[in-house]
Amino acid sequence: MFTKLRSDGRRIWQLLSSIKTGVILLIVVVIVSAAGTLILQRPITDPDEMQRAYSPQMLRFLDIAGLTDVYHAWWFVLLLVLVSVSIVAASIQRFPNAWRYFSRPYKSPDDAFRKALATQKQFPIPDEETGLVAAERALRKGHFRPERVVGAERMSLFAERNRLSEMAVYIVHASLLLIFLGGIIDGLFGWRGSVTLVRGQQVSDVVLPQGSRRQLPFTLRCDGAGQENYTDGTPKRWWSKLAVLENGREISRKEIVVNDPLVYRGVRFYQASYGMNGQVDKLLLTATPQSAATAPREIALGLDQTVDLDTNVSVRLARFIPDFVVRDGQIYTRSQEPANPAVQLLVSSKQSGKTTEVWLPEISGFSRNQDSPYAFEPRDLQMAYFTGLQVSHEPGQWAVWSGCLLMGLGLAAAFYLVHTRLWVVPVRDARGQLVLWIGGVANKNQPVFEERFAALTQDIQSELKELSKTRPEARMEVHSAALAGD
Repeated sequence: MFTKLRSDGRRIWQLLSSIKTGVILLIVVVIVSAAGTLILQRPITDPDEMQRAYSPQMLRFLDIAGLTDVYHAWWFVLLLVLVSVSIVAASIQRFPNAWRYFSRPYKSPDDAFRKALATQKQFPIPDEETGLVAAERALRKGHFRPERVVGAERMSLFAERNRLSEMAVYIVHASLLLIFLGGIIDGLFGWRGSVTLVRGQQVSDVVLPQGSRRQLPFTLRCDGAGQENYTDGTPKRWWSKLAVLENGREISRKEIVVNDPLVYRGVRFYQASYGMNGQVDKLLLTATPQSAATAPREIALGLDQTVDLDTNVSVRLARFIPDFVVRDGQIYTRSQEPANPAVQLLVSSKQSGKTTEVWLPEISGFSRNQDSPYAFEPRDLQMAYFTGLQVSHEPGQWAVWSGCLLMGLGLAAAFYLVHTRLWVVPVRDARGQLVLWIGGVANKNQPVFEERFAALTQDIQSELKELSKTRPEARMEVHSAALAGD
């Protein structure tokens, strides 16, 4: 039993650590993430728009499958966990060899290595020290840091550049793990919702995609909202003035626009929409007494607001209908646009205790305008506007952004850093002649490396000539070695 479990565990481990498994899972994550951008998501999309875009059966299926809130669906979180486990397994299986290669570079090439190396060159030198000094000078000019390696038989040089390039793949792996960790945290503990406010309104909860409500640890107040237009009348930007309250005290205030949210205690409020809500904000009227005892006066009314016209009479705006129509003895509205507005005023007399129903405009069968002690003339109608906010709490975003930054560094190292290694060894050739063997290898962009390798060998030969000019005995040895080589 134990042997079978061990065998099954090994097979599962091999499956998870397979590069093929990791690539397939990454492709699935990409496809699902793309679906999350193509399918309308809650609560970002208005419910009416969702119903217009999909049939009731399709919308029900998408909701059940979690496709209308992909990034918080349980199966998406599980998929991220599987990808993360696969990356960890693949890294654990391959990292020890990569670390040994990174931490203990091969510095003393033996005969077999020198013969097998594809990029190499050798030429005669008068003595080992002169050859090594010339190579050191040329390497330093090429921005290398040559290191002298003392071997059992001889001294050699080793130089390399951009060793970090060999670990770039693991930097990318770590960045993916950070990004997926952020996605898992957001999927488990994050949420998104929406809230609609009018000027002066306060809320302490938001509506989640499933229709439930989530309580906020503070109160949000809207102090104003508006829309700026271009000269042709098209919207230029929406803005909202928001304030955060805690225990009745104002803590923070900000005017938000699209892509510039208010952030407080990890909760972000984004500007999402703006428009008329079909309600009246302020109605300006001229109230004229039926008896000419007093002069007309200007008044301003909000919905359900009462204003005293004199010591005995008051008026209240009881009802506003933006686009009224009379049908079957009832008053209805055809739309929320103020195309054909009507208002109901209730004029009350304290002395008689009588309340008179006044309609503007006068609607036959409903109005009692002639019984009112005041006549009313509308002067201006100011509609109430709502601001729509998207609300999100994403506690894993620090991991996502850290992962994106780390991935940029890893990809830059992988694509732009070339790990170059060079060896310089004074050896005896087949005829017993002392030569300077130079070999090198690069982990990418081999044609460019070969060009630079050829230039480096020419620089070493130039340094040898310079040394021979300053040391006469070396000059004679170089000359003799060249003749012997011919």
